[in-house]
This record gives sequence, structure tokens and C-alpha cells, in this order.
Amino acid sequence: MKDLRELYSEVEVKVADPVVSFCETVVESSSMKCFAETPNKKNKITMIAEPLDRGLAEDIENGVVSIDWNRKQLGDFFRTKYDWDLLAARSIWAFGPDKQGPNILLDDTLPTEVDRNLMMAVKDSIVQGFQWGAREGPLCDEPIRNVKFKIVDARIAPEPLMEPVYYVEIQTPIDCVTAIYTVLSRRRGHVTSDVPQPGTPAYIVKAFLPVIESFGFETDLRYHTQGQAFCLSVFDHWAIVPGDPLDKAIQLRPLEPAPIQHLAREFMVKTRRRKGMSEDVSGNKFFDEAMMVELAQQTGDLHLQMI
Repeated sequence: MKDLRELYSEVEVKVADPVVSFCETVVESSSMKCFAETPNKKNKITMIAEPLDRGLAEDIENGVVSIDWNRKQLGDFFRTKYDWDLLAARSIWAFGPDKQGPNILLDDTLPTEVDRNLMMAVKDSIVQGFQWGAREGPLCDEPIRNVKFKIVDARIAPEPLMEPVYYVEIQTPIDCVTAIYTVLSRRRGHVTSDVPQPGTPAYIVKAFLPVIESFGFETDLRYHTQGQAFCLSVFDHWAIVPGDPLDKAIQLRPLEPAPIQHLAREFMVKTRRRKGMSEDVSGNKFFDEAMMVELAQQTGDLHLQMI
């Protein structure tokens, strides 16, 4: 350090305390089922967490087992080496964080209780959330290790509408970080991390921003940070839009932003208007007359059963 200060750089060098990286984990199964709901209350995911089998985390990290294997290969591996039942072994959705992270997400829902097609429709979004959570744990934003996350129940809205989402990386001085959070929150943005950039006084803010909310974002960002923040945006994934696109009771008023729970309806109506289509979806366009009659009869029978 003396040579660095006096011989090479001729500047004062401050030495911080040694930094130790930690991992977060669980030591026993969840004492209660935890759930999360979307703002429109129409989608609900219930999960539990429990420790992984001893040695499994290391097998994933060392490439002994890969999430890219087909379901049969995964099933045979987990059944043979870790005595998992075949159904659980073939229900694995992801390792995380990333493809070789030491955590597992699996679908433990019952086909008789949860619509499998609807689960597959939202699988990518759930996996994305699992990856975020495994990368930054709840205790101190350290990576999670050696945990099995099990989806035990799900209630999924039957009319999903998906929108593209940007991954945004913003370089900014530390005193502008709060302003960046404010700008992102107004545009339905979600910050995943903000960390100092090594060797500089700048911070790197990483976030996800719906593409439809990104128009004018860079100008807005520079205005609120006095031109000190710079951003880079790339497409990252598709996410389900909150709300029910077929809810005709929703009133959309011109020049007024729609509440979050009405966004799916707003996006659908505006897109149909732009394409010169009628505002509402009509089943007559997609089904022949015989199918429409059968659907009407089934609806009538269901109504009678409810009465």
C-alpha cells in the first residue's frame, strides 16, 4: 500500500474493510404457505420453500445435471440419485439464478385443481420472478442457495394479454438514484438492483420497464436528473398485462390514464381501434353456427346448475 500511495499513484488510497459474500437459505420447510396476487386480484400463486437434498446444489453447479435435459432424463436422474418421485422430478421448471444456480423451482400443483394450459401460459413469467428472487434474497440481497421452491396452488385468469418488457440499465450518480426510482414507478417500472460501479462514483440501476411505457422515458430521466443519468434498453421478456381485456364494464375515458387493473382492457381496445376493428371481441367470428349453439347450451346448463 505504501508503494501504491507514494511510488506509483502519488494519491491517497483509502482501504475499506475486507468484504465477505454471503448466501441466504432455509433450514426447514415453510411453516405456512406464502402467496402473491396481481393488482387485479385475478391471478394468485401460492408457494412453499424447503431445503434441497444434500449435494444437489453442487451437482447443479458442476453440470452433473442440466435443466436443458428432457423431462425423462431429469426424471431418471432425480429418481435414481435423490429418490424423488417421478411426478415431482418431471415437474421441475427451472434452476436458478441462471441455468446453473443452486436452487430449484418446480410445479407441485394438482392437474385436477389447476388448469395445466393456463399454467403453461404464465410459466415464463413465474420462472422470471423465481430468477429475480433467487438472485437477491430477502435478508440482505445476497444470492439464495440450496432451496427448493414449490408452487402448490395457482389461480390464473383465463384471458391473459401479454406485453413486451425492456431490461433497462441506467448509469447515474448516487444522489440521483431516488429520482430514477420515481421516474420508473410512474411508468410501471420495476427496479431489480442498484449497485455502485467499481472504481467510479457512479451507480448502476437495473430495472424492467414495459415497452409501451418507454416512449419519452430517456427525456424524462434526464430532466429529473439534470442530464446526469444515461440509460440503455434492450428487449428482455413478455409479461402478462394486469386486468381483464373482456370486461365491458370498464369505462375508458379519453386523455385519462387507466388504472393498473384496467390496462389489459385499455390496450386491447386501443389496439383494435388502431387496426380499424370493432372495440369488442365477438365469438361469432371464430366459431361456426353449430359450435355457437353448443356453447350456448353448455352455458345454459351451467346456469341451471348454479341456480
